[in-house]
Amino acid sequence: MRILLTTCSFQDTPGPHHALMAAQGWEVVCERGPLGEARMLELAGGFDGLLCGDDAITRGVLEKSLPRLKMISKYGIGLDKIDIPATKELKIPVLFTPGVNHTTVAEHTFGLMLGLTKQIVATAAAARRGEWLRLTGHEIFGKTLGIIGLGRIGKEVGIRARAFGMQVIAFDPFWDDAFAATHDVTRCATMDEVLERSDVLSIHCNLSEETRALICRDKISTMKDGVVIINCARGEIIESADVAAALHSGKLGGYGADVLDCEPPPADHPLLAAPNCVITPHIGSRTYESVPRQAMKSLTNLIHALAGSGETNCANGVV
Repeated sequence: MRILLTTCSFQDTPGPHHALMAAQGWEVVCERGPLGEARMLELAGGFDGLLCGDDAITRGVLEKSLPRLKMISKYGIGLDKIDIPATKELKIPVLFTPGVNHTTVAEHTFGLMLGLTKQIVATAAAARRGEWLRLTGHEIFGKTLGIIGLGRIGKEVGIRARAFGMQVIAFDPFWDDAFAATHDVTRCATMDEVLERSDVLSIHCNLSEETRALICRDKISTMKDGVVIINCARGEIIESADVAAALHSGKLGGYGADVLDCEPPPADHPLLAAPNCVITPHIGSRTYESVPRQAMKSLTNLIHALAGSGETNCANGVV
């Protein structure tokens, strides 16, 4: 059995997943992902299983991977880099790991939020340079936090926001009435309503045709002056040039993201030079606690699926 392993977090972080992988007796080929389509096409066809991160698994890659490829196990929950309709048509099961990283991503969300609103990043960087830069920040107490996507991560963010004394509003097409009532989360009828009412906006939805470029110039114009946006979902949900322009103009009070539309970004990416902008390199779920959970789940998914027995989490309904 030959397996392609591309996720760097799995490879780099110690935990029981390494011993379990070694015990399978597989030939494991490691690559440093996320891999683009060109590299995936070079590798396609030589593996029985893929244990992948955010690699470009297109129809072309899938077709070239057959007939050998039996299974794709995604480390994580985002499936937008995999051509899911093609996997269904070609009858290739896609497994994923829901419920393993919501705590750490929610914590990262607040790290970005507090770093921006309290001017922590800018002033700490200045102090390192020998400058005593005493900027004035904002409290988040009493502010309205808008959440787009009230799934596992969005819910964890909402719980923590209430602990900070924030008012929480949200939009999700699959609304959880019981959760909202328990944690005092106000339901908005549309995403636009959330955008218009938020002092801080936190994005936790999937990337889809509905959410691609959701935060663009026109939408930003409807938002409050000085709003802070946090994005721990997908970089393509925002128009980078439009967000950068709004930061330069002062319309946006800050932008914090763990994701970009191109990772790693080119040196001239517009957000890297924008004011009041904090970008982290897609490490929101990369903790010593979360990585082993995700790694073990993605690995046991693969082991059980290849063996034809045991519990798995199938994302595309192919068994």
